[in-house]
Amino acid sequence: MTRDLTKTLSFLALHLIVGFTVAYLITGSVTMAGGIALIEPMVNAVVFFFHERAWRQDMPLIDLLLHRHTATT
Repeated sequence: MTRDLTKTLSFLALHLIVGFTVAYLITGSVTMAGGIALIEPMVNAVVFFFHERAWRQDMPLIDLLLHRHTATT
């Protein structure tokens, strides 16, 4: 468990550094780059949650895309 947590945190750090660097190179703004670097992983976490549900077929992809909420059994 400790190795998994360490690996996850190191990947998060790399993700934030890469995101900040790319955003800074494009915008030239530390503020904009910081915002992008923080917001993008949060949005990806939400997308990943629904992606996993669709792959587990808890929610058919078409229902997910059309924002239809179906009862799961």
